[in-house]
Amino acid sequence: MAHGPHLVIIGVGHVGSDVLTYATTLGLFARISLIDIDQDVSKGQALDHHQATGVPPMLSTVVEQADYTACADADVIIVAAGPSVSPAAAESVGTASRNSLAEINAPVIRQVMAGISAHTHSAAVILITNPLDVNVHIASTEFDYPRSLIFGTGTALDSARLRRIIADRTGVSPDSVQAFMLGEHGATAFPYLSHATVGGLTLPEISKILDIPAFDHEEIGKAVVDAAFDVFYSKKWTSSGIARSAIALARNVVLDQKAVAPVCTVADGVLGFHGEVSLSLPAIVGANGVERHLEIPLDDWETEHLTISAESVRRVYDSVAEH
Repeated sequence: MAHGPHLVIIGVGHVGSDVLTYATTLGLFARISLIDIDQDVSKGQALDHHQATGVPPMLSTVVEQADYTACADADVIIVAAGPSVSPAAAESVGTASRNSLAEINAPVIRQVMAGISAHTHSAAVILITNPLDVNVHIASTEFDYPRSLIFGTGTALDSARLRRIIADRTGVSPDSVQAFMLGEHGATAFPYLSHATVGGLTLPEISKILDIPAFDHEEIGKAVVDAAFDVFYSKKWTSSGIARSAIALARNVVLDQKAVAPVCTVADGVLGFHGEVSLSLPAIVGANGVERHLEIPLDDWETEHLTISAESVRRVYDSVAEH
């Protein structure tokens, strides 16, 4: 048995496979266990990545096929189980297509959480499966599992896309951009631009200095939401960015980074919410999972769009809630 951090990945399709690739190259985990409803897939992925550890300078990470008993000593569990958006759904309902998966993936998440909670209540559980906000709410409110340890990648990837867009328009590195997308991981996500900065400068300040057009909330928000579908319509799925986001969050937990990230959790006692919905807000992520939310100031436009986003998520959750 390998000694060191243990990662369990549940679902090793397009997204889970990329999660696995980034996890093995990160060199943080001593052991990675793979669970999939298709045991041939999990076996094949385990063998493929086990053999790849023979390529220098890869570390000799143990990669194994497993079942839910592997969760018993896991430090982090990443859930990518369930089908993703199909090209037909995307063509039919566009940016709302993630929510079309609710009826299919809600039972998947309930099954996965039952499997996890039968063996552990101490591992951080990071969800990727869409519709992300709805599935986080199911996992957090329908199971006797510590809420602080259940969170979704949320708008972490949307925020990365936002930083990339701002960086491209200002001609700087994304590392110099501090900006978040908030709310739903989906069509109603919105940019938190009132406190976005580039090199410590507000967006109006950097726009004036560089003599570039001002950043418009509506336009840039749509550009970020549409960015995922630019990828999807070309390769028929998205996987790389979301996988990197999940592994970055796992790293925050294992190394107790206390990083601020817009992860999806039950919104309770923050910005007027009282546990009725799960969505993405800035939070501190460390060894104890989501350690606290940040009570951020919002302008009127952002307040309005947070309400719209919360209502959208709640409607979808109500359609699949168990009564």
